[in-house]
Amino acid sequence: MLIPSLQSIYKCIPVFVRHSYTHSSPKVASMLVKDIVKTLQSFAPLTLAESWDNVGLLVDPMTTTKVKTILLTNDLTEDVVDEAKKFNANFIVTYHPNIFRGLKTVSDATWKERIVVQCIRNEIAVFSPHTSWDSVEGGVNDWLAGAFNFKMIKPIKETAENPRQGSGRLVVLDTPINVQTAVDQVKTHVGMKHLRLALGRGNGMDSVVSSVALCAGSGSSVLSGVEADLYLTGEMSHHEVLEATQNGINVILCEHSNSERGFLPIFQKKLKEMVPSDVNVVVSEIDRDPLTTV
Repeated sequence: MLIPSLQSIYKCIPVFVRHSYTHSSPKVASMLVKDIVKTLQSFAPLTLAESWDNVGLLVDPMTTTKVKTILLTNDLTEDVVDEAKKFNANFIVTYHPNIFRGLKTVSDATWKERIVVQCIRNEIAVFSPHTSWDSVEGGVNDWLAGAFNFKMIKPIKETAENPRQGSGRLVVLDTPINVQTAVDQVKTHVGMKHLRLALGRGNGMDSVVSSVALCAGSGSSVLSGVEADLYLTGEMSHHEVLEATQNGINVILCEHSNSERGFLPIFQKKLKEMVPSDVNVVVSEIDRDPLTTV
């Protein structure tokens, strides 16, 4: 069964704000890398990540230097590393793992290797939460669901331990809207002027949307076969979109990282509450989706 929201006043609070005080962590006088890692896992345990994922502390400079600035980014590029150095950041939280498949060498041959070299050289630790943030209650998928006013929400694939945690989200709207309104609300929520839309077979812009299945990033494997009026994700292949639309399901795509990045300012506020006041938490100003509509 779908899980209803709690009291009516509770329903009015965005889901990513409701849980902003549920994962408190005691503040300490100073924080080492290991302390930051522990704090991050108090919000989203790495056990929530998918089995195929590569999460956790991916670059450990093995330094005893106290962490003074934490930089949050969706993707860790060489430009973001340069930005971290300008901020004097010695800890980077990158939503997407900068190391996913194993590296056979660590040199200047590729940009991913150079990132590791630069981070170690500049004593910058790198941590990636990735799908643990997707699964956790109050995480990325709950933030994405905030594009809509809903009365019920549940993970598409819930964890055994907690029915409010898991992959993707299925939401039932408070009041049905049409496709055009859904598009407008998603644009506003993710901060984009343009989205990609595929109308389900027989549907138009005025077709009714009562339920939405969503998954941040590349969501086809999670959304496939789910009954809903609308799919919302970052990207799907041509054939995956075709399969959905031929079954009468509308699809909104906002490009991969645009469906995730908006959670960073939300987490910035949360993390500031979890670390000492002298630890600066900043969101990358350079990080952006590589795709734009021209």
